[in-house]
Amino acid sequence: MAALDPRGCCALFEELDACRSYGKVTKVVGLIAEGQGIKAPLGSVCHLLPESGDEASAIAAEVVGFRGGSCLFMPYGDLRGVAPGCLIRNSSIPPHVPVGEALLGRAVDAFGEPLDSLGPFVPESFRPLFGEPPNPMSRPRILEPLDVGVRAINGLLTLGKGQRVGIMAGSGVGKSTLLGMMARYTKADVNVIGLVGERGREVLEFIERDLGPEGLARSVLVIATSDKSPLIRMRAAYTATAIAEFFRDKGADVLLMMDSVTRFAMAGREVGLAAGEPPTRGGYTPSVFAHLPKLLERAGKSVEGSITGIYTVLVDGDDFTEPIADSTRSILDGHVVLTRDLADQGHFPAIDVLKSISRLRSDITPAEVQDAGRVALKYLATFKRVEDMVNIGAYQRGSSPEIDTALRLIQPINAFLQQRVADRQPLEESYAQLMALAAQAGGDAAAKPQAKPAAAKPAPKPAKR
Repeated sequence: MAALDPRGCCALFEELDACRSYGKVTKVVGLIAEGQGIKAPLGSVCHLLPESGDEASAIAAEVVGFRGGSCLFMPYGDLRGVAPGCLIRNSSIPPHVPVGEALLGRAVDAFGEPLDSLGPFVPESFRPLFGEPPNPMSRPRILEPLDVGVRAINGLLTLGKGQRVGIMAGSGVGKSTLLGMMARYTKADVNVIGLVGERGREVLEFIERDLGPEGLARSVLVIATSDKSPLIRMRAAYTATAIAEFFRDKGADVLLMMDSVTRFAMAGREVGLAAGEPPTRGGYTPSVFAHLPKLLERAGKSVEGSITGIYTVLVDGDDFTEPIADSTRSILDGHVVLTRDLADQGHFPAIDVLKSISRLRSDITPAEVQDAGRVALKYLATFKRVEDMVNIGAYQRGSSPEIDTALRLIQPINAFLQQRVADRQPLEESYAQLMALAAQAGGDAAAKPQAKPAAAKPAPKPAKR
């Protein structure tokens, strides 16, 4: 295949497009331009030609709705220079993403165009941007664990190949650092990382500090920073998913990481409100809650390979019941909760395992590992229940054997749950350390319910005088 046109991957398709039509801009209000005289389906990409009529300065815009016989366009860039009467050029080419092995180790934008300094790449093929989720009857069961190199997740929240899980936390609690650890240490064949709405400063920082050369070599980064149009931020999430689907269909086990679903939803809210949708819960428009399952359900296991989806959810004000956290939790196959209380104590990763769950752990881990996990969680929960009493000296040791054991094990449990960023913990070692931890509490016997004590006999009644 010949080298790409300097204009980018989309030029290859546009040269073949012979079904163009034209209309005119009639109104521009805020982020929305209205146009008439053009037929374009919802989701198609058109180009607004400024007054100069220069093709090179055409502004790409997506059809986001219709109103009174007019098409509503939201631009991917700035609307400066567009006025009533400007031409609108339609394209019959559906949204697509360039894909290929050459993407490994590269950083691209929401259109698949390179953002790094490594020059253009030659795509093997193109995939539709808005793919369909796999047929539910063709999805194989998830029975194989995925090693992500993080001990707390490997041991107590084990992930399966093809599982989808959310990492839920407030700002500054360590989501991106945890993602970088998993991308660097995972046993997956390919990482596809979508940075949606990130701060521009943090992109290079994430690549060099959190991902590192080892992780970057087998990763594809799709980047849309917070200054981009809401449509570009949404498109970046779909582009990352389409690239992951390409590698999955080639038989690879793909780890798809998206930071964050909340910013994807916020971008959808901006688009919906600008198009005239009514706000609902949390100010989000109904279309946002329709987009979420269409995006998240595309990950999963297929006959050829798997996409394990890890999606971060930025919760507002550390409220884990806010609308996007609630919706994603109901769609995904588990969630990992990071709390500010643990982060403030220097506990990294700040995973609250008592509030987290992996819905597939019982299907992919040996029975003895499940028993050991129940032991650790039992005594951690016991300690949390009496922690305040212990701190104020209201508990006397010896009053309860279970509480005494929890006090003895809390330091080893916390040591198991903490891990330095530079340390990698393989899956089998995580299992072994978890079972050794349970053995300190009496092994499997400690996990079994204790026999109820025999009922005390009633005291004899005093003899009558």
